[in-house]
Amino acid sequence: MKAPYLLDCYKKEFDARVTKVKEGVFIVLDQTYFYPAGGGQPYDTGVITCNGNTYKIVFVKKEDGEIIHELSDLGLKEGDNIHGTIDWGRRYILMRYHTAAHILSEVISHATGALITGNQLEIDKARIDFSLENYEKDKVLEYITQANKIIKEAHPIHFSLLPRKEAETILGEKMTSLAKGFSEEIQEVRIVDIEGFGKEACGGTHLKNTAEVGEIHFVKAENKGKNNRRIVITLS
Repeated sequence: MKAPYLLDCYKKEFDARVTKVKEGVFIVLDQTYFYPAGGGQPYDTGVITCNGNTYKIVFVKKEDGEIIHELSDLGLKEGDNIHGTIDWGRRYILMRYHTAAHILSEVISHATGALITGNQLEIDKARIDFSLENYEKDKVLEYITQANKIIKEAHPIHFSLLPRKEAETILGEKMTSLAKGFSEEIQEVRIVDIEGFGKEACGGTHLKNTAEVGEIHFVKAENKGKNNRRIVITLS
C-alpha cells in the first residue's frame, strides 16, 4: 500500500525507500504517511532524514497515481532508505477539523437535504460550502449544537478500504453522488465510519473518536451566490 495513512492516521514517523527522483527535489516513496493536498485538506509538513542529512517537506501532491514529495534540498537518490517525521501538531489539528467538518456536514444534510459542495481546512478554522436556498443563522447555530452533541457522545471512528462496488452498495445514494468525483480508475474506496452516526467515502485524515474534536464554534456565515452558502467554524 503506497498510502498507509488511509488506515492509520496516527503514525508520526515511518521508514521508506525512495523509488523515484524527479528534477532532484521531487521524490516518490514505496510508502508514505505524508498526506498529499486534496479534498480541502492541506498537505502534511515535516522532514525526511537520510545519511545524516535533513530535508524539509515543501509540498506533497498526488500526480498520475503517485504521491510526490517536494523537498527543500537536493541530495536524495533512487534506492535511498529514508526516515520520515510528520509535523504532528499541524497534522492533528487538521484531523480534528476534518472530523468536525464531516459531523457538521452530515447534520446539515440530514436536516435540510442540502448537498455539501466543498470545504477547506486550515489550522485555525474551516469552511463548509453547501447548496441551500435560505440561510437562517439561528438554524445554523442549532446544527452546530447538534454536531457538538455528537462529538461529546464519543463515537468511535473506523476506517476500511473496500472494492468500489462494495462501497457503492454500503453508501447507496451518498456514494452515487460522490462517485461523480471518482474516476473509473479508482476501484478501491476508503470508508470513514463514525459508529452510530454515519459513513462516508473520504481519503482525508481523521480522528479515532469524535470526542477528540473538542467543540465547534460558529465564526460566520456567508451567501456566496444563488443557493450557495458558506459556514466558517473554529474549534476549542
